[in-house]
Amino acid sequence: MHSHASWLGKATETVAALLSEMSSDPSGRFSPSVYETGRLVAITPSLERHAERVRFLLTEQRPDGRWGGPGDYDIVPTLSATDGLLAEAARPTATPAVAAAAERGLRALRNRLHPTGSLPDTVAVEIVVPSLVDSLNERLRLRGAAPLSTPRDTYGALLAGLRDAVARGHTVPDKLQHSLEVIGAPAQGAAFITPMAGGVVGCSPAATAVWLGDEQIREGGHPSIDYLRGVQDAGGGVPVAAPLALFERSWVLSTLADSGIEFTAPAELVRSLHDAFDEDGAAGGLGLPPDADDTATALYALALLGSPRSPECLWAYQSGEHFSCFPEERTPSTSTNAHVLQAIGASLSGDLPGRERYARALTAVTGWLVEQQSADGTWQDKWHASPYYATVCCATALACYGGEAGSQAARTAVGWVLDSQRADGSWGRWEGTREETAYALRTLLRTGVARDDDAIERAAARGCAFLLAVDPGRRHPALWHDKDLYTPLRVVDTEIFAAQHLALSDPRIAALVAREETRIEAS
Repeated sequence: MHSHASWLGKATETVAALLSEMSSDPSGRFSPSVYETGRLVAITPSLERHAERVRFLLTEQRPDGRWGGPGDYDIVPTLSATDGLLAEAARPTATPAVAAAAERGLRALRNRLHPTGSLPDTVAVEIVVPSLVDSLNERLRLRGAAPLSTPRDTYGALLAGLRDAVARGHTVPDKLQHSLEVIGAPAQGAAFITPMAGGVVGCSPAATAVWLGDEQIREGGHPSIDYLRGVQDAGGGVPVAAPLALFERSWVLSTLADSGIEFTAPAELVRSLHDAFDEDGAAGGLGLPPDADDTATALYALALLGSPRSPECLWAYQSGEHFSCFPEERTPSTSTNAHVLQAIGASLSGDLPGRERYARALTAVTGWLVEQQSADGTWQDKWHASPYYATVCCATALACYGGEAGSQAARTAVGWVLDSQRADGSWGRWEGTREETAYALRTLLRTGVARDDDAIERAAARGCAFLLAVDPGRRHPALWHDKDLYTPLRVVDTEIFAAQHLALSDPRIAALVAREETRIEAS
């Protein structure tokens, strides 16, 4: 059993250590990506520690031959890993295990890929999938094997047009640089690309690798080589995006402050958020264009930290009744609009220039978010696989800044959270996870919803007891959307910490947590 007083007593020390560590880390902590690592295995075998990347792919393969998450979230990583291992199997240094793993991956893909199959709403999936299928089918053609099918809802013609444009010396939109690897050979050395500080292209190891090319790696001396070396972890994997300091810092700081945790943010962290802004807002990481989500979250964090700046740059993303993450995006984001609601709401002082326009936007976004809520009380989002993430973002924003309509939506969300708790006290889409349990707890405890019974307190206590009982070193299932599912490790750890702090700092809930822990120990 935990000493809750001791846990709370160490909270200040825990936050200080977290912020100090984050201040000294310009990249952020993110889980390795099978998709991104598979691209490096295929594209840049001459990069040192290649064998470790191959071993990472072999280790991450599931018994059924696939890689990646549940449902359709296995398609992109399985395509990438299989393509990478087939490329490796043709090299003279390959081991028999590589060819065997590639064959298992191919069998899995033949069972999974169908012309009528569906795809998850991950980043650039409509061109990532046909790019990978093209590469695999070329390898299969050379072997005289039957080609793979391409699922529906992919844009093969668009991909072909992009490849042709780059081959002719034209540029691609800034946001597509993050997925530059889909262009293939024409992207190598493309003149329209200028690597950012440290050699990164598109905030992506795969994009950097395809632009650099294996020949340049063999020649050596290019700063992008150092970037690719630096992002690889001890297990051989590389993240799907790096560095993402602004994203990580904005989410961590806003979560801590929004949860009522008292702390002093280091001046250099606050300054780094301000420094990330230009006239278009802020980008999540180096090589990415500014977007409404990172801009709004950074604005909200700065407002909560007592260092606000004008939200004027948000108008560039307004699209009717809601705000777009990027110009011409395929699907809007509920969590982004929840963050915009928070950023505007926290900035809406009496002397804010153009206050009436912001107030109208607040009303419009509130209405749009309420319309996006499902009948069961949940929201879905393009940036996360779990409804618990979108729901905590929307419910807490609406409860604070959405008036009566927002409060009613939050009450419905709380009802869903109460109804969907698992027997062990956890919450989760596919299984109970610490991350999703933290989102559920914040939905219960930060929306201000009151009930005549003690259902909220009892559910929160069971959820907190689950968080306290689970080994903190247990791996987080990847739930966040990029080209592949990933975990922003510091962000998720902060969410868990904030949820525990909310529960244990309430004496009523803390007493119920102790009772629940006693019950668990006795069972």
